[in-house]
Formats: sequence, C-alpha cells, structure tokens
Amino acid sequence: MKRKYFFFDIDGTITVRETGEPVPSAVRAIHKVEEAGHFVAIATGRAQYKARPFMERIGMKNMVCNGGAGIVVDSVLVDNKPLDLERSKIVARQAEALGYGILFAIDDSIRVYAKDDLFIRQCGERKEPTEYHFDPDFDFEKLPEIYKMYVSIPMEKEEELTSRKDLGHLRFVKEYLMFQHDDKKAGILRMMEYLHGDPKEVVVFGDDTNDLVMFDPMWTSVAMGNGSQELKNRADYIAPKNVDDGIWKTMEHFGWFEKVTE
Repeated sequence: MKRKYFFFDIDGTITVRETGEPVPSAVRAIHKVEEAGHFVAIATGRAQYKARPFMERIGMKNMVCNGGAGIVVDSVLVDNKPLDLERSKIVARQAEALGYGILFAIDDSIRVYAKDDLFIRQCGERKEPTEYHFDPDFDFEKLPEIYKMYVSIPMEKEEELTSRKDLGHLRFVKEYLMFQHDDKKAGILRMMEYLHGDPKEVVVFGDDTNDLVMFDPMWTSVAMGNGSQELKNRADYIAPKNVDDGIWKTMEHFGWFEKVTE
C-alpha cells in the first residue's frame, strides 16, 4: 500500500453539521489510517486561530486552513499568506467611496480594525466572536498586510462593488461580504510540496459546494452521502452519510487501513 495523503473538511464531513460535534467513527478512522502510516490533515476555510482548537480536540496535527492560505504541519503554522495587498486596497477604496463600513483583519486572530464603527451601525456585529478596534487615525492605505476584510454591503447591493471580482470573497450572511482566500486545492498542493509527496496519492473528503475547489481529477475525491448533489457529481466516490460511519466505511472499502509499505 502506497502512502496516501488524506484531507478532511470539517463541517458535515468530520462533524455533524447541525451540532458541530465530531462523528466518533470519523475520528477513529482518521487515527487508524494515520497509525497505518498515512498522512492526515484538515482542509478548511477557517482561519488558523479558529480551526486549531478543533484540530487539537480530535488529536490531529496537520491542517490546510484560511481557505488554503495557511499550512500547519506537526502543529506548527509554517505558512500563512495574506490577501493580495493592492487588490485588497482597491476593494477597500471602492467600498469606502460607496459609503460602506469595512473591517480589516491584519493578523491571524479575532481582532479587526477600522477607523470607526460604521460597519456595525450598518449591519450589526459579526456573527462570531470578534474583538473590535476603532481608531480615527487608522489608515488602511498604510497596512503592510491584510488577511481578511469584511464589507457591510448587503446582498442586494453587491453588484455595486465591481472590484470584488478581482479578490476572493464569500458571503455566509446577507448583511456583509467577506474577503478571504478560497482555494483549498492550492493549499493542498503547497502542503504536498512541503511534504515532498505525490499529489496523485491525495484523497479529499468533503460535503458541500465550497469543497468543489478541492475536488480535482489529479487525485481521489470523496463526497459524503449527506453532501450536495453538485459535489457528488464531481466525486470519484460517494461515501455513506458521515453519521452512518461514512468515513470509516470508505477507508474499509478502499483498504486504506492497511499498513503503508512504500
């Protein structure tokens, strides 16, 4: 058995989406396949500081995070790329000219920065723990790095922000737009370069359309049975639902619990 490199999405793959709790058989499968000599890692859009507690909770040490920009190996953050600085500032200039509030994450933490509280006044506080820092002297033009941006532009007004098309962005809530990396495939490839591994031996597990970016013909892509139909259409194999021991049964099906011999 050749060494495989397994990358697992979190929500709806390792965990029950409704509760956020890990599926016990999924965690056992991950540890068993690692004990056989394979490499295991999380692949998530979450920032490193958000995903690390979960990674440590289930006893894992490797992770592609921050939408593919962050790489954690043996519990050490070895790389974490910020957004393209000039493109970020172009978006910020246009958002500011349109009258929308902007929050800037300038490091990997819960802290965000702005010159005032316009973002909160327009759309309320963010839907996750956030430490706000407002300073009238704050000037995004002077920032050397930007990791994320949050713009208080509502869904129905999004087309006004034409510059958004040149920078990775996501919308999880209707009240604001989030700019962050969204390329887990690129992160996996960077991880494989770091490990000197063969990308053909990669296996990815996912459940939702945001995992489409890491479903690639060069490796094996597994969609959970509870996943979206769009993802299943792209998959090489459709596992049972995660709560029906989908990860464990898939490992058994392919014989991936066998010891690595080469």
